Amino acid sequence: MTNTEKQILRHCEYAIEADQLTKRFGDFVAVDQVSFGVRPGEVYGWLGPNGAGKTTTIRMLLGLLKPSGGQAAVLGYDPARQTKAMQARVGYMSQLFTLYNDLTARENIRFYGQAYGLSRGDLRQRQAEILAMAGLTGREDTLTANLSGGWKQRLALGCAIVHRPRVVFLDEPTAGVDPISRREFWSLIYSMAEQGVTVMVTTHYMDEAELCQRVGFISQGRLIALDTPARLKETQMRGQVLEISTASADQAMRVLKAAQAGGRLLLDEVALYGAQVHAVVPSAEAFREPILALLQAEGIQVQAIEWIAPTLEDVFISAVKPRG
Repeated sequence: MTNTEKQILRHCEYAIEADQLTKRFGDFVAVDQVSFGVRPGEVYGWLGPNGAGKTTTIRMLLGLLKPSGGQAAVLGYDPARQTKAMQARVGYMSQLFTLYNDLTARENIRFYGQAYGLSRGDLRQRQAEILAMAGLTGREDTLTANLSGGWKQRLALGCAIVHRPRVVFLDEPTAGVDPISRREFWSLIYSMAEQGVTVMVTTHYMDEAELCQRVGFISQGRLIALDTPARLKETQMRGQVLEISTASADQAMRVLKAAQAGGRLLLDEVALYGAQVHAVVPSAEAFREPILALLQAEGIQVQAIEWIAPTLEDVFISAVKPRG
């Protein structure tokens, strides 16, 4: 980090900041007056379904899209006006695979290092560091096309940070990667954060959002909640969650949805969560027996029905549901 960057960060509370950031495409508002800040060294999650505005926000912060309104700052730079200076200090890993399959792992690192202007000596050092980080030492001459998905993702991350950026944007970086590789990838994310790198990661995986220090919920272009995962569960959850274990989860959900629609049970939400059904109710104690009786009357055998602490997925569903 240069002395100039250190001076900038000393005067900035946030490494990334958005103030009423807005993007319109004709009459469609993709990002709607979004405001947030990400502190230096923080792992910040940007959580929402496909089409929520996650990638559009990232692209404005990178200077790849011009905002329709509001403003942003990354490391004290305005992405819209100081694009080149800002981009030299940030890393970006898009959700689309950006490595060259016809190059080896070593050649991909060299290509990106040269693109960022690294000296020959520095590039040689970074190449060794990235190969070790990605677990590719000994496989440096393997064609990228022949690498597994997990290795490709770690290599792509290495290429995105070859120039030692202070801020890294990761746009759904583990999409399509197996669970073990995802855990290994997140270990790398926290290793970067421990070195002071700020990480903003978009995801629709709820278990990944749990790993972030703070999470912003975005839905239909609007930021609807922002806090630590624990605080979001405390402040954004309406009602309590009953987890229903049954071999007939699909049938149970249909029965409960019908009872909800018909007004037979005042259920706030019913959704599948893995092999279980989650029913959000005003009171777990008051609704446990009526739900059990209803399911048994429909011939559904229930192994267990019990109150549980809400997952972040439960909280997200509750937060995006209109109040009223």
